[in-house]
Amino acid sequence: MPRLITRTVWILSLVSLFTDTASEMLYPVMPIYLKSIGFSIVLIGVLEGLAEATAGLSKGYFGQWSDRSQRRAPFVQLGYALSAISKPLMGLFVAPLWIFFARTVDRLGKGVRTGARDAMLSDAAAPGTKGRVFGFHRSMDTLGAVLGPALALLYLHSHPGQYVPLFFIAFAPGLLAMAASFMLKDAQQARPAPQAPVSFLAFAHYWKRSPQAYRRLSRGLLLFALFNSSDVFLLLQAKNAGLTDAQTIGAYIFYNLIYALAAFPLGMLADRIGLKRTFLIGLGLFALVYAGMAVGGGLVFIGLLFLLYGLYAAATEGIAKAWITEVTDSKDTATAIGTFAGFQSICALVASSVAGLLWFAFGPTVTFAVTGAAALVVIAYLLRYTRRRST
Repeated sequence: MPRLITRTVWILSLVSLFTDTASEMLYPVMPIYLKSIGFSIVLIGVLEGLAEATAGLSKGYFGQWSDRSQRRAPFVQLGYALSAISKPLMGLFVAPLWIFFARTVDRLGKGVRTGARDAMLSDAAAPGTKGRVFGFHRSMDTLGAVLGPALALLYLHSHPGQYVPLFFIAFAPGLLAMAASFMLKDAQQARPAPQAPVSFLAFAHYWKRSPQAYRRLSRGLLLFALFNSSDVFLLLQAKNAGLTDAQTIGAYIFYNLIYALAAFPLGMLADRIGLKRTFLIGLGLFALVYAGMAVGGGLVFIGLLFLLYGLYAAATEGIAKAWITEVTDSKDTATAIGTFAGFQSICALVASSVAGLLWFAFGPTVTFAVTGAAALVVIAYLLRYTRRRST
């Protein structure tokens, strides 16, 4: 019997663990740091919007480039290297243009690597094991989201207000990720025939020629992405419920811990009961969490909601990518995932903007109620999506 978690999966998972540790070490302090060097809320929003747009649009481009060249490792290595070097760049200078450049480098790295990395994971999975392979990778990746903020809290407890050194400390796990990525190697295969260069938006044409099953699935996932706003709104609601700053950050760490612990077991469950069923269970948990957030409650109730939110993420994040690889040709895996991820990034920007407007106009109760109801609509849509081997 072949090993379920191969050497390639282990390496990719460790690389993601180190990279996410570095990134999440900075996540809780980034808004505070940017405000301390003179960034307004509007400028922070523009910075994050540009960064996410860069990541989103580049995922499809580099995914198609990876498919055309039939190479994965170089894209993975370059992508993680860019993200690693962006960390100390953020701490070198405080000029707005420099900050925009460094942040864009980080997100460009994510765009370069995402499609190729997920294609490597798909190729490393045996038939019927994609759920656990993607689940294991998400577990390791999200473990970094536990370690990173915890390390940042420990550092800031001893060095309050000293944010700049954190950017250089975060370079250490980034270097480990770079080193581990160079252990990856592409499988030996025939050199592909020469093809025309990939234009930046050519990946969008994949949508027209993609399998109908891919388009039907992606429509449902993208509809959900249009309402799945940033986790910042959950943290704001936790603050509204009376949690202290430390308790709010603790809730975020707790959510990531549940996510990390549950992703692999839920991936194994998905291989047994089907990717679709597991994903729909996750969406049901999401709707329940948002209904609970609309109602509000005390510390214990909010903690329970964050526990369920971790289970939702574990049942959907990796499972969605595994599901996409099931309905696409293996030669187009990176393009398919990159195309979806690109559109998903754009939808995420819209989702957070809409949530912000709803919050401003009607308050948090309406914001969470609308999002929870949208999740139920997506469940109804996906229940009509049938493909025997993935259900």
